[in-house]
Amino acid sequence: MNKSVQSTTRQANIGIDIINTRVLVTNDDGISSPGIKLLYEVACSLFSDVWVVAPASEQSGKGHSLTLQTGLEVHNTSEKRYSVSGTPTDCMILALNEIMKHSPPDLVLSGVNNGYNLCEDITYSGTIGAAMEATIADIPAIAFSQETREEGEIDCELSKKLIKKIINKLINFKWPDATLFNVNF
Repeated sequence: MNKSVQSTTRQANIGIDIINTRVLVTNDDGISSPGIKLLYEVACSLFSDVWVVAPASEQSGKGHSLTLQTGLEVHNTSEKRYSVSGTPTDCMILALNEIMKHSPPDLVLSGVNNGYNLCEDITYSGTIGAAMEATIADIPAIAFSQETREEGEIDCELSKKLIKKIINKLINFKWPDATLFNVNF
């Protein structure tokens, strides 16, 4: 489907057909974080074509920054799964312009971030930065963040129950142009 048809479809809703949707999952906590594993699992339960392009290590607090002074390393860790030695924004740019260049995502899911992204924190958040980069590229994006427990971990069971419901609701909702959703638990 070409971009002009996608944009027209998104005016009625975001144009997501669950069966044929290509989804990109990313975050700022790193490719091995519990939050991205959870989001990937939920995405796979909803969509038929799920990709992961995420930082190789934690990139919290990087906001919408780019890596400019050093080269980036990209590792294909398994089918449709890539780790990048840069920021979440680097991950999105590489995904959209290289890795998924010939088959871009229909939806980007970012998170589940370890900790809230509220108020001024959204300006520092790599989770939000990745979603913002998708939105700039005219791809719908939803960022998810979860309050941490005292042990410093997210409550995966709470997120798992709610994320699936929220995604189902939002993909059938009329999105204003250039909008991303920031969901906090």
